[in-house]
Amino acid sequence: MNNKLNSKDKIVKNWLPRYTGTSLDEFGNWILLTNFQDYVDKFARRFNVAVRGIGGPMTTATSSDGITIINYRMGSPNAATIMDLLTAISVKGVLFLGKCGGLKKSTEIGHFILPIAAIRGDGTSSDYLLPEVPALPSFKLHKFVSNIVLQHGHQYRTGVVYTTNRRVWEYDRKFRRYLRRVGALAIDMETATIFVVGHVNSISRGALLLVSDIPMAPEGVKTDYSDREVNLKYVDLHLEIGIESLQRIRSEGETIKHFTF
Repeated sequence: MNNKLNSKDKIVKNWLPRYTGTSLDEFGNWILLTNFQDYVDKFARRFNVAVRGIGGPMTTATSSDGITIINYRMGSPNAATIMDLLTAISVKGVLFLGKCGGLKKSTEIGHFILPIAAIRGDGTSSDYLLPEVPALPSFKLHKFVSNIVLQHGHQYRTGVVYTTNRRVWEYDRKFRRYLRRVGALAIDMETATIFVVGHVNSISRGALLLVSDIPMAPEGVKTDYSDREVNLKYVDLHLEIGIESLQRIRSEGETIKHFTF
């Protein structure tokens, strides 16, 4: 028996359970990604299921109707890792439920953003595709998400988001001027990575981002207090829209085709 991990397929099938504490046959075909543990905990309570992987690098919970939520922690390297590891199972679609900083005066805390593309300032995605290749979602998946947002009586904004590998940049005037020049609607740390690595791995992917702070304004930089307020007011709805979007796609039997550039 050959136990050597000498191919991508062997590596990811060994590593996905190791990283998540979840066996391959316990994963659903539809995946919600988050980097906040409270999303996983809320999901588990909603479906009365166990949280797996506690104490390890990543945690999961899986509903009886085939949706798995994964907390992959934070940052573009972790986002790339989970998008690679998901090739170990038969994934029909991945929706990232992330938080972002609004960069425009028209974006307010609590707004939802469906990115039409992401600027690749993350660095990680350059290990997968040439820098000039755009980071794009699967638009059919976004169609379902947009409909669910509207059914909940909320509006959403579309535009380009900037994905950065920097966590503490709010004080940097040069970088702030750069963000104004590129005209991005919002900033986050993972969207471009998920789009690019998903494309490379032929995984249909999308992102529904929640504006959690307004970092271009001194009073808008996220604090412990403001983050708690956002969690209390908006996280339940954010998660519910994600769940209902995947449930709708699954129930209507939609196939999200993957196209190459």
